[in-house]
Amino acid sequence: MTGNLYAAGVWPRPPALPRPVLSDQRWLDAVFLHWRIPEATAAAFMPDGVQPDVFDGSSWVGLIGFRMEQAALGRGPGIPYLGSFNEVNVRLYSREPDGTRGVVFLSLDADRLPVVLATRAAGIPYMWSRIRQWPPFPGYGGGRQHATGAAGTPGGQTGSAVGYSVRRLGATAARSSFGVIPQLHAAAADPLSIFLTARYGMHGRFYGRTIYVPNTHHEWPLFGAEVHQLSDGLVGAAGIGVSGPPESVLYSPGVRTRFGRPRVLETTG
Repeated sequence: MTGNLYAAGVWPRPPALPRPVLSDQRWLDAVFLHWRIPEATAAAFMPDGVQPDVFDGSSWVGLIGFRMEQAALGRGPGIPYLGSFNEVNVRLYSREPDGTRGVVFLSLDADRLPVVLATRAAGIPYMWSRIRQWPPFPGYGGGRQHATGAAGTPGGQTGSAVGYSVRRLGATAARSSFGVIPQLHAAAADPLSIFLTARYGMHGRFYGRTIYVPNTHHEWPLFGAEVHQLSDGLVGAAGIGVSGPPESVLYSPGVRTRFGRPRVLETTG
């Protein structure tokens, strides 16, 4: 069920991050597309001990693209080259019996092979793909703002499309191309937008056990957006069927986030 904070359209306070800090990352030029799906559909993908999180009587599946910049180990400096890459993921929304909310990733695509190999070894379902961000991220010294944690100036301007094109490498050659036109005059602070983006951790499986990896960040600076282009095969490749346009379309210039110590969920059965 939907919590009172979401119903009131208020961002929940991020929980304290368990030490030590494992990674410091910046997620930039984020595009969020979401569709309603039946709760029973989402339940089939939940790790043991968690259930689908529901808003307005439905579960939700998201297709999200963003630019990772300067990912670092611990509190150290950003890792050159390997710490900056494009990512596209398909995700569901989860909740523990005590109310702890998170996401469950069905797939994550990245265009850095060493990153894919390292994360797959840790049980995170990354896939190696060619990912093109459009317009291309200009890097340091360019016109876009780097996320610092507070609401910033979006990289695009109203009328300028922002998007991602993905082609998986290897045998599973699923593709996706999606982009939006941010409506920078329309800040998004409605309960659904907060429900989908105010997520401070991920649930996943690690060697047969369910884990929760916490993170913390300031509230996303969110803007409504219009679909500019959408031809997607990633959601279907993850085992979820959707039809029609996404019900929620959002853009954010980005946030800075930190990840803390994972914990194992105690489950029965």
